[in-house]
Amino acid sequence: MSRYDDVMARKSDIMKKALGIDYDQFETGGIAFDYEAMMARTGYSLDEIRAIQAETGVGNTPLLELHNLTALVRRLAPKGKGARIFLKDEASNPSGSFKARRASVSVYHAGQNGYTTVIAATSGNYGAAVASQAAIRGMDCIIVQECYDSAGIGQPEIVEKARKCEAYGAEVVQLTVGPELFFVFLELLEETGGFNASLYTPFGIAGVETLGAEIAHQVRERTDRYPDAVVVTNAGGGNLTGTARGLRAAGCEETEIIAASVNLAGLHMASDSQFNRKSFTTGHTGFGVPFAVWPDRSDVPRSAARPLRYMDRYLTVSQGEVFWVTEALARLEGLERGPAGNTSLAAALGAAGEMDRDQILVVQETEYTGAGKHVQPQLSFARQRGIEIGFGDPTDEIPGKSIILPDSPDLIRPRDLNLDDLKQSLIRHAVGERNAAELSENDINFLAEETNKDRAFVRQTIEERNHGTR
Repeated sequence: MSRYDDVMARKSDIMKKALGIDYDQFETGGIAFDYEAMMARTGYSLDEIRAIQAETGVGNTPLLELHNLTALVRRLAPKGKGARIFLKDEASNPSGSFKARRASVSVYHAGQNGYTTVIAATSGNYGAAVASQAAIRGMDCIIVQECYDSAGIGQPEIVEKARKCEAYGAEVVQLTVGPELFFVFLELLEETGGFNASLYTPFGIAGVETLGAEIAHQVRERTDRYPDAVVVTNAGGGNLTGTARGLRAAGCEETEIIAASVNLAGLHMASDSQFNRKSFTTGHTGFGVPFAVWPDRSDVPRSAARPLRYMDRYLTVSQGEVFWVTEALARLEGLERGPAGNTSLAAALGAAGEMDRDQILVVQETEYTGAGKHVQPQLSFARQRGIEIGFGDPTDEIPGKSIILPDSPDLIRPRDLNLDDLKQSLIRHAVGERNAAELSENDINFLAEETNKDRAFVRQTIEERNHGTR
């Protein structure tokens, strides 16, 4: 047996030791498992998580009203349309993004349970968040990054994040795109006895619940009502899941949860040749769609990020639209923030134009920007890779071949994904992955909860799958 096969064969035992969670206790047989029991396994209430985060300066970030962008939307929208747009400025967190919330609980829990090292596999802001929290708590940190293609060319955004992690004292292990990421991650967990600070554990998702609760309380304090809609950048689903759970806990039962991703259709996220042909390393459909329809593809046995339970609408935007909105946020509101975090803002400009003027829409997060994350380095890197850059209608953009910034703001038109199609795909994946020839009533109920649909929808989807009609 090869070293790779040996490590992968023991992945469940390695994960159990590195998390201190026995996921088997939540299994109920077949497809279903007890999701709420798994979430409760953190052992921390929302108030306790607030206190944990306050110790390291996480949370209580500003809620800013974007007066000038709201005015722009109203100028372009039909009469009486154009919701007030608010922005939750998560760049104010210690590491510069909302992911400090996810990291805070994991790192705290690791320290409380005797771990001296925390390890995370991520090429994004989460690595910096874990490194920052580990530095504050006096713990060692290792970040494993998928950074380069086989030619050794690294994306400027990912390279910058490596420098940020190292600035906080973390050791950064950089790899080429491919299956070695998970393998090296498992090896390091086993060799060091470190804690698995995965994005997808209950600790990570529970940390984001404070964000949703803060949005609810801050909007109510400012406007004497809850937000009508909250737009959330969606990748692996944890951002949306945690925010939605926090909003619900705070009483926002009627608030519409809108997911937003950059459209990278046609690009394969695990392809070496296509790795550097995308300008967004997160917040795109290459993560957003696969993780929505198959949450348990993550690095833990059962992902706590399950966005289709909470998503009311899913909008996609182009790379060019996000770059344009990033510039507009700086020019009109005096806020220079990173492009990936502005995915939700690009979608919000379209959504706000459909809403009434007396309604309230919240853009759920921002992220820091810097040398490699800024618009210009991203566009320069794309041009070096042979991607055409220009102005025009962003609907003509072809991911991996062109980036088209809109000629005018009225060309920013987010597109809806069909949620029922995604939910049917989740059901088919669940049945296929678990080889479930016959589903129990418990399985049917679970899939109805997973998709936020009724049992009849689940049964019809399964019948269509079994008879090959879909």
